[in-house]
Amino acid sequence: MDTPSPPELSLRERKKLRTRQALVDTALRRFAEQGFDATTLDDLCGEVEVSKRTFFRYFTSKEDVAMAPTQDLWDAFVAELEASGTAHGTLLELLQGALLAALAAMPADGWTERVEQSRRLAATTPAMNAHGLQFCDRTTRAALALLRERFGFAEHDLRVRLAVDVVVAAFHCALDEWTFRSGPGNRDELASCLHEAFAAVPGSMTLEVSAASD
Repeated sequence: MDTPSPPELSLRERKKLRTRQALVDTALRRFAEQGFDATTLDDLCGEVEVSKRTFFRYFTSKEDVAMAPTQDLWDAFVAELEASGTAHGTLLELLQGALLAALAAMPADGWTERVEQSRRLAATTPAMNAHGLQFCDRTTRAALALLRERFGFAEHDLRVRLAVDVVVAAFHCALDEWTFRSGPGNRDELASCLHEAFAAVPGSMTLEVSAASD
């Protein structure tokens, strides 16, 4: 059966998306050029020609707009979990599939460049890292709530939380490998890094250690 095409966005919705994207692009550029702390919301809103009230319809802070590219991916991940049909296999496979599907749904034009800008900025901006941790916690809790509702997992079943945490950790490993390699990258290369990280998970659980020889 053919998958139905998504409904076409209205003019109002398209305008809202363009405004949101303009805020993200302007923020990332100004943060890179002027520094995160030196760039004010007035600077951003003035260049995009929107009010602060409009800004706060889309984002909660400078950190929020700067982290938007990867946050969009995780929002899509939660949506994939919510919309996925009958599940088969392990929970870890379900979570990995949802994240890969979310990655494939990200815009092909410009998204990876924004992710790379955001990640490089976060590497030198503690406030962004703190915001990222808070967002990660909210996303994890949302995913856990969905999984418990769908599959009847007990609230304190540590296996569920660990499975989600493993997928999150694998993504961050893949993102670091992808971001700080030489040369520009694309969405397919990020997906390849993510596949490699997922493939390394089982071996990491059984990796043996021994004392280094003199």
